[in-house]
Amino acid sequence: MDNTNLPVTSSKSERRSKSKTLHTTSNSKPSLLMAFLSCLAWLYVAGRLWQDAENRMLLANLLKLNYAQRPKVLSVEDKLMVLGCKELQRRIVDIEMELTVAKSQGYLKKQLKQSGSSSGKKLLAVIGVYTSFGGRLQRNIIRGSWMSRSDVLSKLEERGILVRFVIGRSPNRGDSLDRNIDEENLATKDFLILDHHEEAQEELPKKTKFFFSTAVQMWDADFYIKVDDNVALNFDDLIELLESRHDKDSAYIGCMKSGDVVVEEGRPWYEPEWWKFGDQKSYFRHAAGSIFILSKNLAQYININGASLKAYAHDDISVGSWMMGLQATYIDDSRLCCSYSGQDKVCSLA
Repeated sequence: MDNTNLPVTSSKSERRSKSKTLHTTSNSKPSLLMAFLSCLAWLYVAGRLWQDAENRMLLANLLKLNYAQRPKVLSVEDKLMVLGCKELQRRIVDIEMELTVAKSQGYLKKQLKQSGSSSGKKLLAVIGVYTSFGGRLQRNIIRGSWMSRSDVLSKLEERGILVRFVIGRSPNRGDSLDRNIDEENLATKDFLILDHHEEAQEELPKKTKFFFSTAVQMWDADFYIKVDDNVALNFDDLIELLESRHDKDSAYIGCMKSGDVVVEEGRPWYEPEWWKFGDQKSYFRHAAGSIFILSKNLAQYININGASLKAYAHDDISVGSWMMGLQATYIDDSRLCCSYSGQDKVCSLA
C-alpha cells in the first residue's frame, strides 16, 4: 500500500513541544514589561534618594555655617564695641583729660577776664540790657545816667554787679550794622554780643534764650537779670533786693501778672498761638518783660534745655512757660513793676 499521498500526522510529543514554545513566548512579554517598569521605578527611587541625600548635605552645611555665626556671650567691652560706644568712650576720656589740663592752666579765669569781667570771682548778678542796632542814642543816655563815670563798670563789679548791653548779629553778617557795633564795643567794652543770634524784634524770645545760656556759661553769678534799655536802675535798691533773696533756691523774681491773650492779628501783644491758652484765653502767671530775674540754676536749665524750649511771641511769656514745669520759687516784687510815661517806662526800682 502506497503511503506517499497520505497526510503526515505530527506526533503527540511534537505537538506538546510547539504548544509549550508558544506558551513560553506569550508569557515572556509581560515579564519583560514588568522588568522594564521595575527598572524605571528603581531609577526613580535611586534619583530621589540621591536628591534627598544632596539636600540633607546642603542643609547640614547651612546648619553648620549658622551655628558658627551664632552670637557668643559678649563681655561688656565686646558690647561697647558692637554698639559703637568704645570710640565714644575713648573720646570722652580724652576730653576730660583736656578739660583737666585747661583748668590747671587757668583757662577758665582767662576766659572770664577776656569776656569782660575784671576778675574770676563769683558775682552777685549779671545784668543784660537789651538793645538794638538803632539804639545807640538810648545806650548813650544810659551811659550818661546810671553809667555816667568811666570807672562805673569796674566799681559795680567790685560790688558783684556786671552790666552789659545785649545784642545779636545782623541778618547780613559782617555788614555795616555789625561793624558799627564792633567799633562801639571796642571803645566802650560794655557789650555782650550774641554771635549765633539774629537781631530782630520778632526774635526777642530766642534772644532771651541765648542771653541766659551765654551769660551762665561766661560768668558765675547768683542771679541773671534781663532789663529793657528804657528802664533806669537804682543799683543800691537792686543789690538790696538780690541780697534779701540770696537764700532762695530756684528764684524767679519780677512783677508777676497774668492777663488776657490778644487774639486779633495786628493789635499790640498779638499772640499767634492764642489757641493754646484754653477757652478763656488767659495767660499763666509770669514776670513782666521789662525786668525779671532768674537764679543761677534756672539760667542753667535754659542753657541745657534751650534747644527744646518752646518760644512764644513774647519773651516774658516764653520764660514764664519754661518756669511752669519747674520747682521755681515765684517772687512777686512790686518794685519791679513798671508803668509807661510817654515812651519811657517808670519803675519803682528806678
